[in-house]
Amino acid sequence: MSAASDEPPAIEPLFALPAPQQPAERAPQPRRRRTALAQASLFSAVLAEPRPADVAGVLAGGGQVIRMGGTARVSVVVTQEWRAAALLAAFDGRGLTGSRVPTVDDHIGVRTAFCAVLAPVADAWLHGTVTRPPAGFRADGLALRLWAIAGGRRDSIGYLLPLPSAESAWQPLRLALRVAGFDAELLTSGPSLRVVGRAHLATLTDVLGPPPANADDHAWPT
Repeated sequence: MSAASDEPPAIEPLFALPAPQQPAERAPQPRRRRTALAQASLFSAVLAEPRPADVAGVLAGGGQVIRMGGTARVSVVVTQEWRAAALLAAFDGRGLTGSRVPTVDDHIGVRTAFCAVLAPVADAWLHGTVTRPPAGFRADGLALRLWAIAGGRRDSIGYLLPLPSAESAWQPLRLALRVAGFDAELLTSGPSLRVVGRAHLATLTDVLGPPPANADDHAWPT
């Protein structure tokens, strides 16, 4: 795996991270339990109102969108049952009809029905036959949560968010994470974006909200 050499421009983040302090400047603090609501920004998944446009997070995680007339459908292949169940619940919570479809590799295909409300998503993300984010795509809390559900996982260094196969999508999505406050490393083998650092991972955990039901031990950042 290798990291991209070109760095995105400095951008004010959506989610505030703790300012660094010198050890001598830190005042003793009483121990307390950290909760998602205590740390999450106003863009957090635990505070936002679900909307159909959140499925952009599924597309960021390697999903596909196709048009049919004035309608569109979003689909993604996942590797675990809990991911399929969580995505179907997310679709239902946004008024979208979802279903499972078989795949050739024994994974699970999850997709929405064709509907007019997803047509703007297709208009924004489809560039010819390539699915990639539109200019100015913002990875807010709910989009980030669906991105993580679609394929996010921890490794020994940090937290990985999967990327679409189209290389033209990689840097725009990296920039979207940068805007959200997460300076992620681009891994071209996979491909994926890796968020590292205690402060970034703690903020990401709070922004994503609690893990979905039955998620495995490595599915969510800590």
